[in-house]
Amino acid sequence: MVAAVEITPEFGEVRDEEQLDWEKLAAYLREQLPDADRPLTVKQFRGGHSNLTYLLRFGQREWVMRRPPFGPLPVGGHDMGREYRVLSRVWEVFKPAPRGMLYCEDPAIVGAPFFVMERRKGILIRMRQALPPELPMDPASLRKLSEGFVDTLADLHAVDYQAIGLGELGKPDGFLKRQITGWMGRWEKAKTREVPLMEKLGGWFLDHMPVSPPPSLIHNDYYLHNLMIDFADPAHVVGVFDWEMSTIGDPLVDFGVALGYWREPDDPADLLATGEGEVHTLRPGFMSREELMHRYATRTGRDMSDMPFYWAWAHWKNATVVEQIYVRYVRGQTTDPRFAGMGTHAPALASAAARIARRLGFRD
Repeated sequence: MVAAVEITPEFGEVRDEEQLDWEKLAAYLREQLPDADRPLTVKQFRGGHSNLTYLLRFGQREWVMRRPPFGPLPVGGHDMGREYRVLSRVWEVFKPAPRGMLYCEDPAIVGAPFFVMERRKGILIRMRQALPPELPMDPASLRKLSEGFVDTLADLHAVDYQAIGLGELGKPDGFLKRQITGWMGRWEKAKTREVPLMEKLGGWFLDHMPVSPPPSLIHNDYYLHNLMIDFADPAHVVGVFDWEMSTIGDPLVDFGVALGYWREPDDPADLLATGEGEVHTLRPGFMSREELMHRYATRTGRDMSDMPFYWAWAHWKNATVVEQIYVRYVRGQTTDPRFAGMGTHAPALASAAARIARRLGFRD
């Protein structure tokens, strides 16, 4: 386990390079939100690596605003309209989803489309940082946290997306193939150097796709650090965030992404190092990946025999995700120091994907 980084506050002052026209925003929101006629103060949330997230305070009333990062954006990424569309509907049947309140596609307000959602309060588990002191850390509590983690994903996959008007959110036919080809293209646009395994794995995934189960509403970026936990009950997830990539598709893609972020003590050192801080799931009490799969299968009735493919694919996809973040730092589009050390992550994740894929016949 790597030494933990000191815990930083949930939010702080807005970074200089991520300031917006707050007067213009306040004028726009005055007629859109309850109590928005009061003076506006703004803080910036410190979590996350992608979209910019701000805390808006109008007196005692708080809202959360999200907009894309500055600089060129990958095609299909940072979709504020999609995130708002999902959150404006799914909160009615899936309680951990914060309610989307409004969406603005006019870039004249804050320089890009944005949306506002309700504020949730609870315990956040931040990447690279020690577990928060509010979270019980005994093995029994961390097992409850693991159970809540997997049960919440299973509950999301049980949502009747047609009944809440999200039937047109995605195109489930051919979903897995589009995921593979789409991330192959994103890698080519984001890479800062050659990683031959990435191209080889992409072709292998296309040639060995399993048959997908019936589609469901999926989050598409579900992992521990996108959740908020109840102060009183570690098994109760009170918030699921970052819905910009949610769609209708293969639920095992969603579960594979969750596995791709979940670490165990015998994982290779280069993979553990991508955590750049405390690797939370190594603590006693956190369930193993095998236990997560068993609990999900029991709760959903789904066949999990193809999960090694999805798990390998998730590592491969995450290599591109971190490269898209790292390239913003390389290009000078952000000065956030968290991004500086990400240059080693893509090769480590590609190697992790290959190790799993070799069990299924991959040869490099």
